[in-house]
Formats: sequence, C-alpha cells, structure tokens
Amino acid sequence: MTLQDQMIEEQINGRGINSPGLLNAFSQVPRQRFVPDGYRSRAYEDAALPLGYDQTISQPYMVGLMTSLLNLREDDGVLEVGTGPGYQAAWPDGSAPLRSMPN
Repeated sequence: MTLQDQMIEEQINGRGINSPGLLNAFSQVPRQRFVPDGYRSRAYEDAALPLGYDQTISQPYMVGLMTSLLNLREDDGVLEVGTGPGYQAAWPDGSAPLRSMPN
C-alpha cells in the first residue's frame, strides 16, 4: 500500500468521507506535487504543511471535509479564489468542475 493509499484509507475514508468522487480525486492527484521539495517526504502526513510566505497546504482531511460539505452535484461548478498551491483545484473529482483563480 502506498503512502497515498494509506492516507486515503486512514485519514479520509476512516473518518467517514466515503464519496466515490472524493476518494477518486484523492487517488488521482499526488499531494507531494503541491508541497515544497523539503516537505515531500511528509506529503501524506495527517497535518497541514508549510508552503512559505506564511501559507500552508491544508491537512488532507480538512480538504476532504470542506469539499464534502459542499454537497456538489454533477451540474455544479466551483470557482476557488486564493487556492494556495492548487491541490484541490487539480482534482478530477467527477462531481463538479473546479476552476482556480490565484490570489
């Protein structure tokens, strides 16, 4: 089992987020691509990680929880403003298209 798979099983699905679209999104987008090189070995930890400039990438569970609380339908669209590293905006979650607008 990869660290990404372990994160999904323990931190996301294990805490009751079981939407197939969200679980697929977590599996399709490698979180380590969105953290600085010095933190890539910690990309799948149950924690927010620093990005620099007093910014962080949110804890994976928080990203999943916030997205699940949107209760998106297939015909919904989402515009994220100030998306930080763009991790969530990169999700091909199948529930709604996400568009990103940088700060």
